[in-house]
This record gives sequence, C-alpha cells and structure tokens, in this order.
Amino acid sequence: MPASRFLNTLLSIVRIFRSKPCRRTSRCTRTVTNLAGLRFVQLVDDHAKPWELFDLSKDRSETKKMKTSMLCSALAFAWLVALNAARANEPLATFQPGQIWNDTSGKPINAHGGGILFHGGVYYWYGEFKEGRTYLSQVNKTWGGTRVIAGGVSCYSSTNLYDWKNEGLALPSVAEDPDHDLACEKVIERPKVIYNAKTKQFVMWLHQDSPDYAAAHSGVAVSDSPTGPFKYLGSFRPNAGVWPINVTARDKDQNATNFLARDFPGGQMARDMTLLVDDDGKAYQFYASEENGTLHVSQLTDDYLKPAGIYGRILVGRSTEAPAVFKHNGKYYLIASGCSGWDPNTARSAVADHIFGPWTELGNPCRGANADKTFFCQSTFVLPVAGQTNQFIAMFDLWKKWDLQDSRCVWLPLAFDTDGKPVVQWRDQWSLPVPEK
Repeated sequence: MPASRFLNTLLSIVRIFRSKPCRRTSRCTRTVTNLAGLRFVQLVDDHAKPWELFDLSKDRSETKKMKTSMLCSALAFAWLVALNAARANEPLATFQPGQIWNDTSGKPINAHGGGILFHGGVYYWYGEFKEGRTYLSQVNKTWGGTRVIAGGVSCYSSTNLYDWKNEGLALPSVAEDPDHDLACEKVIERPKVIYNAKTKQFVMWLHQDSPDYAAAHSGVAVSDSPTGPFKYLGSFRPNAGVWPINVTARDKDQNATNFLARDFPGGQMARDMTLLVDDDGKAYQFYASEENGTLHVSQLTDDYLKPAGIYGRILVGRSTEAPAVFKHNGKYYLIASGCSGWDPNTARSAVADHIFGPWTELGNPCRGANADKTFFCQSTFVLPVAGQTNQFIAMFDLWKKWDLQDSRCVWLPLAFDTDGKPVVQWRDQWSLPVPEK
C-alpha cells in the first residue's frame, strides 16, 4: 500500500476523533468518510493543519487520556485498513463460486458456456462473449429464450487457474453480414478447443444456430495459435446419410416423432456440445440431438475437422443437454442437465466403459443447499487439473435469464464417493489441491 494512501487513511480517522462542533461554520464542513466499508460523518476544521490534528495539548486534562486512547485505536485501525487493502491487491488464491470474477485487468471474466484447453503449461479458457441488452425475441417466446447479440468467442490465459489474462476475441462475430454463420443476430454457443498434435492446429467446435435455434449446426474453426485469431471453416449438421452404430430397425421407421430418421438425409441436429480427446489421440464430439431428446457421441476425423461417420446414441429419450465429459481410471464420465431453457433443473451424471456406451446413469452428482437445482446453475465443462492426481474442477454457468451478460462462473471441486460416483459439493470458497477423503 502506498505511504500516501496510508497517511490519508490515518488523517481521515484522526479527523473523526479530533473534530469538534464549531460555531464558525465558515471554517467547518460536514464530510462523509468511507473506511473499510464503514461511513463516518464528522465536522472537520477546514483550516486545520495535518500536524495540528495530532496535537492533544489543547485538550482539557480530563479528556486528554481518553483522546490519547482513541488516537492509539485509530492508528491500529488504520494499520488494519492498510493491511486489508494490500491483501486485496494480491493475486486470487481461492475460488469463490458465483461471485464476480475479475481478470488481471480488473474487468469481469466474460467466457460463458465454455471450456478449457491446457497446452504448453498454460490454461486457455474459451467461452461465449455476452455483452449488451438482454431481449426476448418473438420466435423464442414459447420457451423463454432470452438472448444478447452474439459477440463471438473470448479467450483468457492462466498458469494457475486463479488469475486470468484477457487475450481478446479468438473468434469474433460478424457485424456487417447478417447472412454469415457468425452474424451478431445468430447463435454462437458452447465453444470448445482441442489441439491436434499431428496437424499442429488448434481446432474449435461450437454450436452455431439460427435465431430460432432451428438450424442446429456445428461450426468449426482453426488456428495456429491458442489465442487465435481462428479461421472459421463453416457449419453443418453432423453425419448426413449415416446411421448410428447402435441403430435398430425401429429407429429407421419414418414417422412424425422419429427425428433420427427425419434428419438422416441432411444430417443430425447438433446443439449443446463438448469435445473429448481420448488417450489414443482420437477426438469425439458429444452433442444434443433429435430435438434435444437424445445425445450423440460422434468420432472426428484424424484432423479433428469433420465427423468420421462413426457415432452412437446415448441416454436415448432423456432430453439431455449441457454435456461435460471427462475420463477417470479408464472410465468415461458425463455431467449434464435436463432441458428447461435458462431455468435450472436437477443435474444428472452417467458412466461408461466404452465411449459409445452403454452408459449407466448415476443420478444427481450435486450435494449441498439447492443441489436439486444444480445450485441454480448448468454444467459446461469438467477440467482435470494438470499435474495433480484426482483433482477435477466442475465448471458451471449461473445464468441470469434477464441479464445474461451478468451470468456468473461457478467452479466447484469434483470428487468420487466410495461407490465411484462423481460428487460435486457446494463450497462458498475453496482452493486447490482439495484433500482426498
């Protein structure tokens, strides 16, 4: 803390204790001092010199002792204010779920629905850039789909997961062309980035959509740098003309409610999504499909740019979105939500020995107050902490339906119970590493 700031704090406190009502109102002013969150109102002699404030000789003998005691208390209090201010400028050392999380420039982190890539000793956090007025368009009124204009994909970097530097927009939206996939009026959601060791490229996949969410496309972009700029390659519906590996004869029946068969020629719907690179280097896309009724797991080509034409249906008919997938001790785990728009619902989890299934549901992983509403949040990503065994961070978004730009990031530790089920316990504050039970 600068010496001048300490002195000003001290002088303000002393003025509180030394000030006396004065009949010469022209020389006295009524001031309000805010110290450590407390507001003090006092009369201060405008003509008093700073050193006169410390002069107790003019006081009556019966009050001198009391004033001396009060001055000592003021000095101690000033020291505490200085100490707390110094601590406030220290790097963040704990996670505080749901609180405003500022980047290293002092601005709130703006990376919603995102995910993290660890590369070269650095974490890169990608997310939706949401800024501006929240509005409800006519086409989405039936389900309360409020929006802000699409701002693109933001990127932040960190070496410790607490302090994040804003690297700017890795993939900006396009303002001048309303027909472009990345136009401000369209949907850019759930961006995830993976690194292809063979091509040396960073590959971004995202949910690209029309304003009414009818297009349900996957968008792809590439870059030679983790911070971008990413080059947008276009969007599509995955796996056109391909049946899933676990298809049945009934799945191929053409009828009004069979969305898998309906979309077979032009490709399957793809909304909320995530990516996973397996131990063998193969990459997979998980996405909500069939009008959000069923999740698909789709293997990508070796360059990670397209579907490989191999995919399966999981959690069939369970209306699952916001998938977050990770691997632990040779098993695949999923944290996800139900479908209720921006409104929270009960989280769900599942496990599988093979990425295409079968997947076994494990129930709600959340524990603590409001666990039945996922702490009023929705899942977005699960991060294995690099270099730390059995340390996972479950990332959520606390959506503010009518003020989307103020939606908060909620990070919580993910552990496993004695039955091997993932558990996410609410904590007001926590830090890494989390002791294993």
